[in-house]
Amino acid sequence: MTNNNIPVITVDGPSGTGKGSLCGRLAETLGFHLLDSGSLYRVLAYVVSKEKISIEDIASIVEQAGKLDLSFEKKGELVSILLSGEDVSAQIRTEESGNKASKIAIIPDVRAALFERQKAFQMSPGLIADGRDMGTVVFPKADLKIYLTASAEQRAKRRHKQLKDKGNDVTVAQLLNDIAERDQRDSQRQVAPLKPAADAIVIDTTNLGIEEVEAQVRALIEERGLSS
Repeated sequence: MTNNNIPVITVDGPSGTGKGSLCGRLAETLGFHLLDSGSLYRVLAYVVSKEKISIEDIASIVEQAGKLDLSFEKKGELVSILLSGEDVSAQIRTEESGNKASKIAIIPDVRAALFERQKAFQMSPGLIADGRDMGTVVFPKADLKIYLTASAEQRAKRRHKQLKDKGNDVTVAQLLNDIAERDQRDSQRQVAPLKPAADAIVIDTTNLGIEEVEAQVRALIEERGLSS
């Protein structure tokens, strides 16, 4: 059990595997708090762009990281990201924001600045932590660690549908290339590389719907006695 006997369930993995939908559903049904750690980096990337801060200006980026006023508002499996009370969900879900967030995330000082911010989300009655290093770095003693994976092709198709539904014009081929670059960057970075924790349960979602994935994870939650 983690600190203060407050249960933590981590869900790690690359983008397009269904992490966001799964975590939103779990947080809603369990009544747990939600940490979408990827959004912290996306919001920081958004602030860096908005304030016209150079990606090379690490000191200024770290300063911004230390004062992010971020919260999440659950609506079913949908999650709104609030920055100082303003909904910035649409602004941070662009491919440009995701790519810049991935570049910012490899900066050790930035990760260190956001580490304690992420830990603070562990509150009663429990936490669902969505990210890339939740089970390996941020919550290494989590009560249940899930790692979602899927083929790059399937992930690109899912992302394409999401963006198309929002009116964004992007091709599957372009997304596949972006995913390959991001995967390589995230898995090869020196600090907190993207990989399953040694004790994580890996679920391949390539041919699974969100309901099937949720059913598997809910069974594990019940098995470990983590639901009230």
